[in-house]
Amino acid sequence: MSSHTIDTAMAKRMVEASAIHGASIIGQPGGWSVVLKLGMQEKPLGAQRSDKPRMWRSLDRCVDYLKKELHIARFELDATNFSDVALVGKSREDASERLRNAHEAAAHDKWFREQVEIGLAEADDPAAECVTNEEANASWAKKRAELVKRA
Repeated sequence: MSSHTIDTAMAKRMVEASAIHGASIIGQPGGWSVVLKLGMQEKPLGAQRSDKPRMWRSLDRCVDYLKKELHIARFELDATNFSDVALVGKSREDASERLRNAHEAAAHDKWFREQVEIGLAEADDPAAECVTNEEANASWAKKRAELVKRA
């Protein structure tokens, strides 16, 4: 656990142990953060792989996270310092392209796996006709000779 923030895994363990006595959603310029109350101390919920407070751009997503991930249904809300000014210009223009590429890659992966399964099923079929390497080479040599003859 970091000294300034609490990561999600530790927060889940603390909720299970009833060590968290409350939570507050605090409005910030550009989003929302969560402060967890541990006895007389308050510590922010940390971002993944850093010691900075985690921020949500959407209040709905922050509430969903508290309810579904941490199982904290009661909390205070302080929107005094919230300002959406910092949200302007933060949209990721590359997000739609990145998602489109991810969907295309997933579709290709699914198709490829299906083709491999079909090939394996055909190879395992007892009625499948096997051709040796020598037979395949002889067949292609014959076809090459015919093509050279035509040219």
